[in-house]
Amino acid sequence: MSSETTSHKPRVAVVFGGRSSEHAISVITAGAVLAAIDREKYDVLPIGITTDGRWALTADEPERMAIADRKLPNVAELAESTEGGVVLPVDPTNRELVYSEPGSVPKALGEVDVVFPVLHGPYGEDGTLQGLLELSGVPYVGSGVLASAVGQDKDYMKRVFTSFGLPVGPYEVIRPREWENDPAAARKKIVEFAEAHGWPLFVKPARAGSSMGITKVDAIEGLDAAIEEARRHDPKFLVESLLSGREIECGVLEFEDGPRASVPAEIPPVTSHDFYDFEAKYIDSAAGLVPAPLSAEETARVQELAVAAFDAASCEGLVRADFFLQDNGEFVINEINTLPGFTPISMYPRMWQESGVSYPELIDRLIQAALHRSTGLR
Repeated sequence: MSSETTSHKPRVAVVFGGRSSEHAISVITAGAVLAAIDREKYDVLPIGITTDGRWALTADEPERMAIADRKLPNVAELAESTEGGVVLPVDPTNRELVYSEPGSVPKALGEVDVVFPVLHGPYGEDGTLQGLLELSGVPYVGSGVLASAVGQDKDYMKRVFTSFGLPVGPYEVIRPREWENDPAAARKKIVEFAEAHGWPLFVKPARAGSSMGITKVDAIEGLDAAIEEARRHDPKFLVESLLSGREIECGVLEFEDGPRASVPAEIPPVTSHDFYDFEAKYIDSAAGLVPAPLSAEETARVQELAVAAFDAASCEGLVRADFFLQDNGEFVINEINTLPGFTPISMYPRMWQESGVSYPELIDRLIQAALHRSTGLR
């Protein structure tokens, strides 16, 4: 951002949707963010990315971005045109967006001061969009390329955590070439993992979120279907052992003096689902306990681990860190989410609300931090 003092309101492009299987959740998140941004303080430009990757101008109508009668929203229904596209120049000296339609003269949409990406999953949360914005010299909310990529890939995320001495549970990774070249050997490795750590186990895509593609497998008979479901989302997948204990989450937010942790939350056992899956999170709205009923020592420990995970992955802006509090009293980190959901029922804003940071203030703080953070090496 230029050091010159400007009188205009900062222009925020809220970018949402995307090509991942979490497209609908991103739209829901965008609706909540658009409804909460202070329009007296910021100009707002909603930009939706369709499932085939087209950047579209969309209606600024947050009420149309919610789940209605169990139907998930999508960008195609919000786009102002079925063909027009928004282009961001890959030029750090020019932040002006251009809109073009076939057979029409491209028109300038004006400059953007900061991008608020609310994309979840690959092609948005994984460092790809962050790389484009770095090349374009446009500040953006959240972590940079490396942290975003690490936060998306559960394989490398766990490797980073382990290298920093953070506690992770048992897991095994099956890479694409490994499965394609010798599926029998890869399957044997999984079975041996199950024999060592016990059934049930979880089979999950390495680079998906919102519990997409995850299957709890109680016995070997369900393994092949679970692998097929995981690979439908990502050719690289992993298996994890069941960690008995309580599911605890903690938010991290970057303040002027560094990252701070929120009060933690607990995801209670979901009786209507086998685990805290996509439907439990977004359709049936499983309720989390905020704050989590933890002792002062347990609260301090999970907050310490959450900030440590934030630092280990070189995160910026915000992170939601997910843990298991095992029966022996020890915490194990399951994963971090560098662009956690901001839906009305999402745990991240709820934890910060309970910590004294309201939803609008949370969004404002994230935008201000991005405006004051340079692109490039930092």
